[in-house]
Amino acid sequence: MTIFELTRRLIDIESTTPNEYEVGLFLESHLGDLARRHGGKVERMPIEDRRFNVLCTFGDPAVTLSTHQDTVPPFIPSREDDDNVWGRGACDVKGIIAAMIFAAERLLNAGTRNFALLFVVGEERNSAGAYEAAKHPRGSRFLINGEPTSNRLALGSKGALRYELTARGRSAHSAYPELGDSALLKLLDTIEDIRRVPLPDDAILGPSTLNIGTLKSGHAPNVIPDEAKAEIMIRLVCDPSETRAAIEKACAGRVECREVLCIPAILLESVPGIETTVVAYTTDIPAFGGAWGKPLLIGPGTIHVAHTLEERVPKKELVEAVDIYEHLVTSLLV
Repeated sequence: MTIFELTRRLIDIESTTPNEYEVGLFLESHLGDLARRHGGKVERMPIEDRRFNVLCTFGDPAVTLSTHQDTVPPFIPSREDDDNVWGRGACDVKGIIAAMIFAAERLLNAGTRNFALLFVVGEERNSAGAYEAAKHPRGSRFLINGEPTSNRLALGSKGALRYELTARGRSAHSAYPELGDSALLKLLDTIEDIRRVPLPDDAILGPSTLNIGTLKSGHAPNVIPDEAKAEIMIRLVCDPSETRAAIEKACAGRVECREVLCIPAILLESVPGIETTVVAYTTDIPAFGGAWGKPLLIGPGTIHVAHTLEERVPKKELVEAVDIYEHLVTSLLV
């Protein structure tokens, strides 16, 4: 297969979180062939029933190429034109998986060993695979994490603070609202106060941002809702303590506020000769906790089309990424 064919093959295996089982089987088989030809080893790192990380090692890994198996919904099958490969996961991150595998084969053909490929589950939801991998380090000194950065090394990435908000009230006929207690109005008032919370800025990462992601409430338009729920996410740029306290204060006495996820912002290092950027999204890197080595973040494609119906990855950048990953592994092994 060409790198474009492998990218499309991966895209066409639906793997929206937590349905990574089939793509995990494919990667296990595909990397198994590579390992048999070059004296490597492939193993599963179980997470839960029908979910597992795939690890492929060649010698004692000092450098690990890693990204995630899962995508966001909805599933979108692949297609291509002269310039791009399209489909769900094209840039986030099926094309990156393909580029890492092609780089690995090129390294092995040149006699390079002591590196690994690690493809984890759950990045798009809670980094379950990366947290599990952090419990099983293999001595790797560097982790090259793949996310769409337009093939530039990220100097940093924002963190994430996610909450589930639940308001409770009392249902009633909408013609007599005084007999009820609208949970939705409580939630809306709380969200409005949360939107007024001042969020910090960072000189490198820029401003923190707030997203009201989901809002669910009610049974019918003529019934006062007795329960309302929302999910919110803040992109962190510094220590979350003040932001966390402000959100919880805005909710106090009105809405149950449950913290679901907190991933810190991180600052990363550059490598001479490779262009740099800063990204606003969150990655698996904090979940690894340094267990797989000093992190670097780079990959083909732009995050601006990830998670959209127009997701795609430029073919030119896929080819360039193979060269970049090969160069980074070779340089870091010295």
